[in-house]
Amino acid sequence: MGVLEVVVTAVWVMLPAYVPNNAAVLAGGGRPLDAGRTLGGARLLGDGKTWRGLAAGWLAGLAVALVLDTLRVDIADAVGVDLPGFPLAVVVLFPLGAMLGDVGASFVKRRTGRERGAPFPGVDQLDFVLGSLPLALVAAPSWFLDTFTPGVVGVVLVVTPVLHVLTNGLAYLAGLKTEPY
Repeated sequence: MGVLEVVVTAVWVMLPAYVPNNAAVLAGGGRPLDAGRTLGGARLLGDGKTWRGLAAGWLAGLAVALVLDTLRVDIADAVGVDLPGFPLAVVVLFPLGAMLGDVGASFVKRRTGRERGAPFPGVDQLDFVLGSLPLALVAAPSWFLDTFTPGVVGVVLVVTPVLHVLTNGLAYLAGLKTEPY
C-alpha cells in the first residue's frame, strides 16, 4: 500500500468515528447521562454528556458508514484507491465506540479534577479512537486486521489530533463550542 492509499484509507475508515462527536455537539442539551450523580464529590461525567448527544452522535456515525458503503465503489474509482467496505457490525459498533470513548474520557477528566471543557492533551484528541477501534476489532476481527494495518493506525494517530484541533477551532469560531480545543 502506497502512502496516498494509506492516508486515504485511514481517513475513510475513521469517518464514521470522526463524525459522532461533532454531531453530539450539534444535538446540544438534554438529560445528562450521569443524571447528576457524583463520585468523590465530582460529577461522574458532567452536563456535557447527554442521552441526546450520545444518540445523535451514534446515529450520525452510523449514517456516515452506510453512505460511505453505498458510495464506496464510485469514490474508490475517483481517487484510485481500493477502499474497504463496512461490515454491518462495524457500521453499528464503530460510531458507538467513538461515543463511548468520549464518555470514558469525560469520566477520566472528572476523576483528575478537570472541569467541563478543560483541556486534556492527548486524551481529548484520541478518546474516540480508543473507543472505536476495540469495538471494531470485536465486531469484525478479520476486517479490522485487514483494514487497520500498522501504516493506517500510524496515520490515524497522527492525523486525528490535527483534525480534532481544526474542527474544534472551527466549532469555536462558529459559536458552537465555548473553547477552541
